[in-house]
Amino acid sequence: MTWNPAHLPDQTGRTIVVTGATAGIGYFAAEQLAAAGADVVLASRSAAKLRVAENAIRGQVPNASVRSVVLELGSLASVDVAAAELAALPRLDAIVLNGGVMSMSGRATTEDGLPIMLGTHVVANIRLLAGILPTLAATATAHNSISRVVHTSTGYVAQYPTSVDNLRRTSRIGIVAYTQAKTATEVFAFELERRLRAAGAPIASLVVKPGVGVDAKTPQRVGIRDATTPYQRNPYTPWAQGKDAAAWSAVRAVTDPAAQGGEYYAPATGVKGSPIAIDPTPRTAAPTGDLAERVWRQLEELAGVALTMPAS
Repeated sequence: MTWNPAHLPDQTGRTIVVTGATAGIGYFAAEQLAAAGADVVLASRSAAKLRVAENAIRGQVPNASVRSVVLELGSLASVDVAAAELAALPRLDAIVLNGGVMSMSGRATTEDGLPIMLGTHVVANIRLLAGILPTLAATATAHNSISRVVHTSTGYVAQYPTSVDNLRRTSRIGIVAYTQAKTATEVFAFELERRLRAAGAPIASLVVKPGVGVDAKTPQRVGIRDATTPYQRNPYTPWAQGKDAAAWSAVRAVTDPAAQGGEYYAPATGVKGSPIAIDPTPRTAAPTGDLAERVWRQLEELAGVALTMPAS
């Protein structure tokens, strides 16, 4: 289909969760989904920032259906509380796993002692999914639909091959740790899709990357992107897009009625533009040997859960 981010398919009646929704790409994904009629649940660690984000969305979408859940990805205990809140919703159609700490400190850890990148970008999501997969499946069955789990990755995965053989061995170089975390995200996301299909579960697992979104090209939103918020300089600004446009890949993966599990959405140019389905990296989408199984087992162990695939 021809995709137009300015005219999204009607999302009225659908409940969609966006993590990391108080700033940047997560905020704009939530705003766009609310404008399309979805009941949007913002999930982030700061209750104060969640209130600011809710108000900002209502300032753009006066009749928005938007609410919040506090989710600290650096604490598995907090993840459990948030998962229970989300699992108790009367309907849950999709989740955009966008959140994660962007600390470049190689020594930073989560409350549970996990490396900060791996812990917040991957392990917390495994724990969260363990709590909400049954609700996603129940919603799909009740509404004769397919629920969606959208995982956020980065172009670094394809550009800089990084080992995920041993996830306990994490680089102290921030960008390497981030790339390893997102590599593990992709391996897990594609393996999740295979397991969901094998179980006949009415849930699709998709992967997206946003391209390059920069503050200089991002629209103003009170408390989100204005004079009161930190401004990040980026050398790619002349070739980049705003964070509102960087949200389009995730928004398409959630809302496009033709989107299928196992697909990978990214900007048409790789850096910016309307999102298209691209070929995923073979070493994450179809890894050789038993790598996917080993990554899955490691992540379950680190998250302290065993993921059970719900049937239809």
